[in-house]
Amino acid sequence: MLKTHMCGNLDSSSINKDVTLAGWVSRRRDHGGLTFIDLRDSSGIIQIVLRNEELNISADNISRIRNEWVIIVHGTIMIRQKGTENKKMKTGLIELIAKEITISNKSNTPPFPINEDIDIDELNRMKYRYLDLRRSKMLNNLKLRHNVTHFIRNFLSSKEFIEIETPILNVATPEGARDYLVPSRVHPGKFYALPQSPQQWKQLLMVGGFEKYFQIARCFRDEDLRSDRQPEFTQLDIEMSFVEQEDILMLIEELFTKMIDKLTPRFSIPKKFPSITYNECIEKYGTDKPDLRFGIEIHDLKKIFLNTEIIIFKKMIDDKKRIRAINIPNGSTLSKKQIKKYNEIAIKYGSKGVASISLDHQIDINNPSMDQVDSLLKQFLSQNELENLIQEMKSEAGDLILISADEVSVTSNILSEIRVLSAELMNLIDYDKLSFCFVTEFPMFEFNKLEDRWTAMHHLFTMPFEEDIHLIDNDPGQVRSHAYDIVCNGQEVGSGSIRIHQADLFLKVLKRLDIDEKIAYEQFEHMIQAFSYGAPPHGGIAPGIDRLVAILAKESDIREVIAFPKTKTAADILTGAPSFVDQKYLDELQLSINEDERQS
Repeated sequence: MLKTHMCGNLDSSSINKDVTLAGWVSRRRDHGGLTFIDLRDSSGIIQIVLRNEELNISADNISRIRNEWVIIVHGTIMIRQKGTENKKMKTGLIELIAKEITISNKSNTPPFPINEDIDIDELNRMKYRYLDLRRSKMLNNLKLRHNVTHFIRNFLSSKEFIEIETPILNVATPEGARDYLVPSRVHPGKFYALPQSPQQWKQLLMVGGFEKYFQIARCFRDEDLRSDRQPEFTQLDIEMSFVEQEDILMLIEELFTKMIDKLTPRFSIPKKFPSITYNECIEKYGTDKPDLRFGIEIHDLKKIFLNTEIIIFKKMIDDKKRIRAINIPNGSTLSKKQIKKYNEIAIKYGSKGVASISLDHQIDINNPSMDQVDSLLKQFLSQNELENLIQEMKSEAGDLILISADEVSVTSNILSEIRVLSAELMNLIDYDKLSFCFVTEFPMFEFNKLEDRWTAMHHLFTMPFEEDIHLIDNDPGQVRSHAYDIVCNGQEVGSGSIRIHQADLFLKVLKRLDIDEKIAYEQFEHMIQAFSYGAPPHGGIAPGIDRLVAILAKESDIREVIAFPKTKTAADILTGAPSFVDQKYLDELQLSINEDERQS
């Protein structure tokens, strides 16, 4: 080794030891015949003291050293002089008195500061990602990622799980519209699909008798990117035989609580994750990804306005639409500009706006006066409606009630987004709190209006409720499934289900999805056959490693916890991927490119 110690691992117990350190120059300061260098490696930073006249290289060469040069320094660890300590540094009580220094490599001036925590242009960060990775934030994030996967492997291995790798080159399926396709040279005209999930392989492992499997799996999905999506991503894949839903949820709950207590103890986390049904989520929070760090639940107001004189509400009831509301604590203090944002959200989802009812800070909640209410509805609102509304919403003096009236999906979208915005505006969110919950009993099917057909809400292999199987053919919208998500702070962290393990039920589901028997056997014959050879009851879950680590690192974008991510256009600025290839490779694959597309 060219070094005997890591910079950040040295402390006062190392005083008077001779050591050799190597790393990058983080900062350099000249003080007459003394030069001070902050030397950085992957463990941290230590101060180096160079007495210019006592070294193996000239003072002139020392003066040329710049940030990010790579140097190797041999010397003695000493305690810093009193008054020069740096309590902000882990090594701030000691320094290395250099005896010998070697310049291993010079560096061009970086396109952005490595040693400063500042906002940097995103394109520059991606283009020079290898420099961006030297920054302490990225280093700490990737160390955290390593610690998370290391903990997971140890935890699951202690539970007798076996880590098994599954194939990357797979068969494309009828539901795989977002697959990345790989042309086969050996089989002209045929394509492999990169896995969106090892779904079929892990189920086949259960058929093969491996009762407890896991994998830190690389997955690929060709979809529009957001802050929580990348074209290639990593998930913790878990599958178990002879289990029920509760067994899987308890395993994940134990894994997450123990991991977070050990790796990121600054977070508060519930020891028992609440379980909420899909329908309850939509009714209370307007979304199947609720943020439970704060209250603000959605209330249905139909009973209150059954005999109302408010024309728009009366029309909504007659049209079998919904009238729903949320209560914002102390919301009457919000400005008109802030309340305008609420209406902008409503308009975005196709509504004309939201109705607001502001309660004065002096209002008597038990005997409210219309004079202490500020609302455009005031002249149409009856005293009885006002009193019942305040009681239903559990409002207090100074609160703001926001009402949305429309289709259930529209009111859900509007109020769920307003709910989160309100919590941010009113400082109701504890950012050191991880509010995990399980969302269960998802619908088995959802209707795709564009394709005019039913599709699987989770995936093809999700087990329906046994008592709902008879509804698959004629009333698929009412079929519940043994599918579940784990959600944290308003983000889906993972998804799973109990799986179908019977061939006849699988064929019945495929038929409901308009996949005829011929295509079913072409695409899934291996699964249908496997299910006929004593497939055990089984289920699993797949938390996303990228999203989980981002939450633990308090990052809003998963690119901050991935070493070499793609941009939001699925491009790699560093290497130039994706790129055109030489015609000879296309000829080998018997592929041709539309020249108009190439020019564009």
